[in-house]
Amino acid sequence: MISAELVADAVGADEKIGGSAELMAEGDVMDVEFVTSVAVITPDPSVSRGLYVDALGLPLTGEGDGYLHSEDIDGCKSFGVWPLSQAAQACFGMPDWPSERAVPQASVEFEVADAGAVQVAADELKGRGFTLLHDARTEPWGQTVARLQSSEGLIIGLSYAPSMHR
Repeated sequence: MISAELVADAVGADEKIGGSAELMAEGDVMDVEFVTSVAVITPDPSVSRGLYVDALGLPLTGEGDGYLHSEDIDGCKSFGVWPLSQAAQACFGMPDWPSERAVPQASVEFEVADAGAVQVAADELKGRGFTLLHDARTEPWGQTVARLQSSEGLIIGLSYAPSMHR
């Protein structure tokens, strides 16, 4: 499990973006099982492909929509290169990132035990003053996720991805 201090550090404590990061009482921690994924967020997928696939040789596969990913890199359950336009669509339902928000450079998703636990975890963060980008919802590929943006500008996901539990 991850301690309350680590969760607070990961999501930040900035009033403008995240809200208060008052720590949970000792022993009262969110049950994060593991880091589901890490993704670089790119404004230019072709340039990022040149670095991560062509130069570094990472075994990333494409989905035809510009998103590249792999579940075959040791030490990382899932690594991705996520187009900024897709991140904006996932978080705000539009292809452009809102100009009043910091443009994210990366996304980190933390896995919880099941789909129902995603909203419970999201509600815990809201109860501590954090502002979500969206509540728990199930994506077309079966992942249930709620997201917020940390004070560092990262997209933080609370997630349940069934494929990670097989």
